[in-house]
Amino acid sequence: MTLFHEEKLTQSIKDIASSFAQKQSNGTSLITITRVVLNPKGDRATIFVSVFPEDKEEAAVSFLVRNRGEFKDEFKAKVRVGRIPFFEFVVDKGEKLRQKIDLL
Repeated sequence: MTLFHEEKLTQSIKDIASSFAQKQSNGTSLITITRVVLNPKGDRATIFVSVFPEDKEEAAVSFLVRNRGEFKDEFKAKVRVGRIPFFEFVVDKGEKLRQKIDLL
């Protein structure tokens, strides 16, 4: 996979995940897609999320994991790629640390 193709795929995943989270969430928390990391083979994508308020993180990630199939279907409908990556949703701990540093 070329660097251009990887960057384009990463941005597409981020955009679609952001739209999906916004449309599908129930509004009790704000889910923000902070970044996407593809493994070298391009068959696994880790989608990092930030959730506000923090006490809703576990529920938000659980919601995204439960709806991973719907997300994959939406991704397939919008992006043409040879291999659809496996999508993993995790809390962006780096973003949380950055926010704490900003507060200090």
